[in-house]
Amino acid sequence: MNYTKLDIHTAAPLHPEASVLLIYTGGTLGMVYDASGKHLVPFNFEQILHRVPELQQINVMLTVLSLNEPIDSSNISIEHWLELAHIIEEHYDFYDGFVILHGTDTMSYSASALSYLLENLAKPVIFTGAQVPIGKVRNDARVNLISALEIAAKGGAEGKTLVPEVSIYFDNVLLRGNRTKKVESSHFDAFKSGNYPPLVKAGIDLEFAPLHILPKPEKPLKVHQALDNRVAVLKLFPGISEMVVSCLLGSGNLKGLVLETYGSGNAPTDKWFLDLLRNALNRGLLILNVSQCDEGNVNQGLYETSRYLQEMGVIGGADITTEAAITKLMFVLGQNLPAAESKALLRQNLRGEISL
Repeated sequence: MNYTKLDIHTAAPLHPEASVLLIYTGGTLGMVYDASGKHLVPFNFEQILHRVPELQQINVMLTVLSLNEPIDSSNISIEHWLELAHIIEEHYDFYDGFVILHGTDTMSYSASALSYLLENLAKPVIFTGAQVPIGKVRNDARVNLISALEIAAKGGAEGKTLVPEVSIYFDNVLLRGNRTKKVESSHFDAFKSGNYPPLVKAGIDLEFAPLHILPKPEKPLKVHQALDNRVAVLKLFPGISEMVVSCLLGSGNLKGLVLETYGSGNAPTDKWFLDLLRNALNRGLLILNVSQCDEGNVNQGLYETSRYLQEMGVIGGADITTEAAITKLMFVLGQNLPAAESKALLRQNLRGEISL
């Protein structure tokens, strides 16, 4: 990804609270109207203080890294995730925090992927965006951007990073990135974390929840540079046909599958279905069982309709989201480990993505 780097002169005097790198990848937040007043186009980040004058009141040394060709989040790929991880690694020692402006549609996938790639992360990496462009009068872009920057900067001057993990800031809450999913397309509360509480609530003051935030690691940052996209998602539904399941599981190059089951991990017990799963597992396919429910937990073996899955070797995903599960599979497969080690990693809580 080619990018332009800009030093933005905020009100930060000789003793700034922190230094923050703002990475603009694309998305609704950075859109303004063109000269005709009819079409939304990406704005020039050299004008960010004109568009968001409140930034001049923040005591932060701010640098903007803007991709020369903004990406619609529907076009995000694993190559973009690996490049974002590389950018953070390249600038890690020079900034106290990072804010990534990103389209909302795939933000939960990107935040989940980055959480796995950035092992031993000791600084905040905050994704944010907007439902309404910054160029419109009534928007959520300004407050999301300003609050994300403030949280990323907190504790920087004292070396006390308050949120050393990958997160998403939206609509007055900071959520663990790999616990989120997008649930709204027409309201400001676009993201939900059904199985994990907020890390920060933004009211008159920023209210941090230290008991819910990952501890700062002792080891140095390790940035992984491999993801394997030979994965798929199979969402079960009443009446699903043998042909559909067979075609998906029969793909010769498939290495990992997220199986979206009912309730606490339940699935059909038809012989053809169980036989197809068993044959795929015997061929070495990794299958991760994830609930279709936004809240709750996969508990394989609780009912007979999930006991068969447990017995044949399907891995229970606990309370992981589909977004975190598919990117976790990509990450684990990218390590190119023996099957037993890969299965063990999938069962582990790597970055706070599951509750054990």
